[in-house]
Amino acid sequence: MNKLSLLAALLLPLGACTPKLAEPHIVPAPQSMEISDGALCLKGITFNCDPSFDDKSFAAVEEFAAQLSAVNGKKSQVSGDDGAFCFVKDDSITPEGYSISVTPASAEVRASDFNGVFYALQTIKQMLPLSIYGGQPDRGADWRIPCCEIEDAPRFAYRGFHLDCCRHFFSIDEVKKIIDVMSIFKYNRFHWHLTEDQGWRIQIDKYPRLTEVGAWRNGTMVGGDWNSNDGIRYGGFYTKDEIRDIIAYADARGITVIPEIDLPGHMQAALASYPELGCKGSQPQSYEVWTIWGVSKQVLNVGSEKTMQFLEDVLGEVADLFPGEYIHIGGDECPRDEWKTDPDCQALIKKLRLKDKDGVSAEARLQNYVTARMQKFLAGKGKKIIGWDEILEGDLSEGATVMSWRGTKGGIKAASMGYDVIMSPTTYCYFDYVQGHDLVKEPFTITHQWASNKEWEEDPLTLEKVYGYEPLAEIPAEAQKHILGVQCNMWTEYIAEPDYLEFMYFPRALAISEVQWCNPGNKDESRFLESLALRALPLLEQLGVKYRALD
Repeated sequence: MNKLSLLAALLLPLGACTPKLAEPHIVPAPQSMEISDGALCLKGITFNCDPSFDDKSFAAVEEFAAQLSAVNGKKSQVSGDDGAFCFVKDDSITPEGYSISVTPASAEVRASDFNGVFYALQTIKQMLPLSIYGGQPDRGADWRIPCCEIEDAPRFAYRGFHLDCCRHFFSIDEVKKIIDVMSIFKYNRFHWHLTEDQGWRIQIDKYPRLTEVGAWRNGTMVGGDWNSNDGIRYGGFYTKDEIRDIIAYADARGITVIPEIDLPGHMQAALASYPELGCKGSQPQSYEVWTIWGVSKQVLNVGSEKTMQFLEDVLGEVADLFPGEYIHIGGDECPRDEWKTDPDCQALIKKLRLKDKDGVSAEARLQNYVTARMQKFLAGKGKKIIGWDEILEGDLSEGATVMSWRGTKGGIKAASMGYDVIMSPTTYCYFDYVQGHDLVKEPFTITHQWASNKEWEEDPLTLEKVYGYEPLAEIPAEAQKHILGVQCNMWTEYIAEPDYLEFMYFPRALAISEVQWCNPGNKDESRFLESLALRALPLLEQLGVKYRALD
């Protein structure tokens, strides 16, 4: 080679003559991704962040630069001057969307908001060695990303992830671990189930007995034996400061926390704390925090103004604590038998002139009254309500959002009626259900309980079935705009330990992330399974997250 040729070669940008890298395995898959020859080395690269971005966006880029420096041994920083890796604010990009353009010499991310910046960073991290998620230096790794053009944005605005901390209680550290995984796979709503028959988990200043009494039960049934009790006092709750910590932690990762205060049923822990809130037909001394699963038949006395004031007081403190736009008020599986004989409830039914009509009982319409009153109260606090699909029974006020869980029919009905809907059907989204066909090989679940009672037909909620879910199936075209998104749910009657919790979530939650994010034409089960095997599951291992191995 002559001197001129040698000089020209040395002046070529780093990576310009590098062959095309293997296509990265990103979950959820971007809407559009073109990989070309060459690569950009991020080792020691300088970042530049558009001053139009907010402080959260700057902090996210700075955190990425710091982590990159820590693991590859060469310092990266965010500079006020031009950098080789630029983050540009572009208001023409859809909310939460982003674009990434990488050449051998530079990279540019464009986004209109914090979530777009954050998700671009998650995509970039999935192109890098797994050690980017760790705390130890990995200086021998290949810290390049491929030259590419990526255009990406979520299909659905609401991408939910639910955790029941009432049947079994999970620590702040475990909740944060779940939020970390959610953020990597671009979930943006954490639905936190905080009240139940079996435990009250949120501090309420005006009613201290809710946590002094309601957060603790005198034992727990063993396995599927309804007549058993392990005799071990069990419980726990989150203080308001701990909840604020979780809210801030989630917010820094693009996630809004939605609390659920389930009412007017699923309230036995509250009744154990304040027996005067129950129906007069009940014996106050019979109230205790429930030690078995299922649905208690004891219910709040909503005919009493004292009870309604209790609900408004509790929801008022919850609304003041959680900054998000939604409060979930439950509404599911409410037993109404006590209302049929309770004098206060019957007096209110008479006063409101509620009648059995069109197959809807007067007692069901009394629940409509409770829902509407709580909706109006929360609207005064600047909040909207979400309720399980039972709130559709009878009359539902405009502006409520329906979470469809009893299959898909509730969502189809609600969307057709003009209500906003979150699809979360048991048939695809209930991750406490068994994952494989051979029950003997699966850990004990609610499915085993059903099988012992001969109530189960062999239809496990496999990874492949979850991935195949199409949320807009059977939704009329004109109503599809009302489908806000999709949520996976985890009920923890039989799930007591963090390792088991993670095993039941993953990898099915990664399948739901693609259902939520990817346009139907971008979904590909073979590609997804390959991405799991080659990248996503090793990533979970890197994070210390348990998961069910692929079949």
